[in-house]
Amino acid sequence: MRYESITLEAEGQVTGPARLDEYILEPVSVEPKRKRPAVLVCPGGGYHFCSDREAEPIVMRFLSMGCHSFCLYYSVAPSRFPTSLLEVAKAVAEIRAHSEEWLVDPERIYVCGFSAGGHLVCSLGTFWNREFVYGPLGLTAEQIRPNGLILGYPVITSGAFAHRGSFNQLLGPGEEWKTAAKRAHTDAQSLEEMLEFVSLEKQVTSDMPRVFLWHTYEDAGVPVENSLFLASALRRCGVNLELHIFPRGCHGLSLADEETSRPGAGMEIPAVQSWIPLVRLWIKE
Repeated sequence: MRYESITLEAEGQVTGPARLDEYILEPVSVEPKRKRPAVLVCPGGGYHFCSDREAEPIVMRFLSMGCHSFCLYYSVAPSRFPTSLLEVAKAVAEIRAHSEEWLVDPERIYVCGFSAGGHLVCSLGTFWNREFVYGPLGLTAEQIRPNGLILGYPVITSGAFAHRGSFNQLLGPGEEWKTAAKRAHTDAQSLEEMLEFVSLEKQVTSDMPRVFLWHTYEDAGVPVENSLFLASALRRCGVNLELHIFPRGCHGLSLADEETSRPGAGMEIPAVQSWIPLVRLWIKE
C-alpha cells in the first residue's frame, strides 16, 4: 500500500487548506492492470471537527474490501457553506484525474460520510451539477460527480428533526448565512430560506447517484427521520437506494465494534456491524 497526504485549497477556507489522506493499494501480480473502486471517507463532527472514530478505522475497512481509500479532513467552522462542499468536490476530481496512475475505476468512485459528514457527502450528491460547486474550482460537473453515496446516520433535514448544531456551524451566527447564500447562487432572503436550501431531502433530483443508507431507530442525536425523509425523496425521484434501519444503537456508532467504541458507552452492537458486509456487496454490484 502507498500512503500520501496532500492539501486541497478552496474558496472560503479560514483555518487553512483541507487535508486528503490517500491510501493506494499496490497492483497484484496476477492482474497488475486491474482497476479498483475508490472510497472517499468524510468523518462526522457536527461541522465543528472531524471525528477520528469515523476516519482511519473506516478507511481500513474499505481497504480490506479491495478498494483504494481516501479520507478528507475538510474545513469546519469558522469556515462556512459551501467551503467544505468545494473541498469534497475537488477531492473527487483529484481521484478521477489520477485514475490511470492509481488504477482507480473512474466510474466507481464512492463517497462515504457519517453524521454531518453524511450531510456533506449528500450535498455533493444533490449539488454536483450546480455551477456554484464546480465553477469556482475550474472544473466540470462530470469531473466532480460521485458514482455512489454511502451515508451513515446522516444529518439531512433542517426541519423539526434537525441536528441544530450542525446547521448552526454550517451557516454561522448572525447574518453570515447571507454570504453562504451569495456563494451558493441562491435567492434566499432569510435564514429560514437558506436553511431550506441546505435541507437536503428538498434538493433531491433524479440526477443523484445511487445511495447506500443506514441509521439506527434509537438515534437521539440525529433522529432516524433524517434518513427516512431522504429515502422518501429518493424514492419519489427514482434514485436507486439500499436502506437499512437497525433497531438498537445510539448516534455515532461508526463500525459499532470494539475498534470505534467508547468504553461503557454501549456502542458495540453486532447487528449494526452488518452494515460493513452489506456495503461490500453494494459496492460489488
